[in-house]
Amino acid sequence: MTLSDLSAAVEARASADGLAWLREASANVAADATKIRTLFPMVGRKVGRDTLDAGADPADVWAWSVDDAARVLLLAAMGERAEAELAELYRFGDAAERRGLLRALPFLPIGDRGLALTDDAIRTNDTRLIAAALGPYATEHLPDASYDQAVLKCVFVGVPITGIDGIPERVTPDGARMLGAFVHERVAAGRDVPAEVWTVIDCYPPRAEIAAIEGELKSEFEDRRAAAERALGHRNSGAQA
Repeated sequence: MTLSDLSAAVEARASADGLAWLREASANVAADATKIRTLFPMVGRKVGRDTLDAGADPADVWAWSVDDAARVLLLAAMGERAEAELAELYRFGDAAERRGLLRALPFLPIGDRGLALTDDAIRTNDTRLIAAALGPYATEHLPDASYDQAVLKCVFVGVPITGIDGIPERVTPDGARMLGAFVHERVAAGRDVPAEVWTVIDCYPPRAEIAAIEGELKSEFEDRRAAAERALGHRNSGAQA
């Protein structure tokens, strides 16, 4: 998604008054970067908080909102001067402000210097914040180990991993092994796992972990056998598809 795409989408979804406010706010921050401190929190009230795509499910953690896109445009209008404001905007922002800032990172000329913000968001249990952090910026700049941990965190907290930018390209053998081990832990506890875990695990199928999951089919405990059947059934269904 480009800045032009975002601008067109906002124009299609925001009111005339909201668009006028955004144009003026963008001009203001372009002239004086410090004005972002008062304007950034106002975005949701001024341009709206509906989904950017009219057909998107508001409950979808991966769906952009109108104010997400407007905040990206506002920060992009600042160019290289945005970097100096990011840490304080994130620190004092509410969840919506932080999501907009995280979504803006790949549009800003900051190199890998926004990783501290990405890392902080991934450490939270806010599923929408985690999803906002795991966009193209994380794909480009997160080290492999951090990316692998982020994928695992998503499964743990219930963020659908098929929406993560960079899957399957960024999947590593160690990431597949870690997720396979996690699936075995869940199965051994008689618990279910989302079917989509196999899109990561089967990029580099870890023999020992998959064998451990298959071994649970012979467990003396019915709940473990049933959980293994369901988990492996997801895998087989995906292979057949």
